[in-house]
Order: sequence, then C-alpha cells, then structure tokens
Amino acid sequence: MDKIEIYRAYGTCCKQIMYSVNEDNILTYCLFIHGCSGNQQGIAKLAVGQPIDLVIEKLKGIPCKGTTSCPDQLARALMLYKERKENAVKEE
Repeated sequence: MDKIEIYRAYGTCCKQIMYSVNEDNILTYCLFIHGCSGNQQGIAKLAVGQPIDLVIEKLKGIPCKGTTSCPDQLARALMLYKERKENAVKEE
C-alpha cells in the first residue's frame, strides 16, 4: 500500500483528510474524518483512481460554508503534496 498522508482541513466540518498517491500520481485512497459522511464517501469514490492533477482541477475552489469546502480541501491537500514532492526532487 502507498504511504498514507494526513492533511488537517480548515474551514470545513471535516477535520482531517487521509489519502495516498502512487508513483504514477494516481490517488489510491481517500478518507475524510468528520463531516457529512455521504458527501465525503461520494467525493472519495469519484476521486480515487484519478490522476491528482485532474482531481485538483475539478475540485479546487468549490465553496460550501465560506470560501472552501471538503472537495476544495482535498484539492489543497493534493496541491501541497505535489509541492512537497517537487521540492524533494529539487533537493536531490
């Protein structure tokens, strides 16, 4: 199994997002902690198996309560993941 990453969500009912990305940048696992269970299960089922760039493109900027949402928080988590990965490659 791929390494599970944990992202602390802000501004949503969801408090954390646990996810995994494989070496091909495909989202392989996604679990939202707290919040609207049905919506979060639906988001996860649609996103898992997709390239993270596509997930970011589709979910980034979706508002709910205020300026963010659970889908937007997943996109932000994946953007941070990409940034960390790119910085690690630069440091090598």
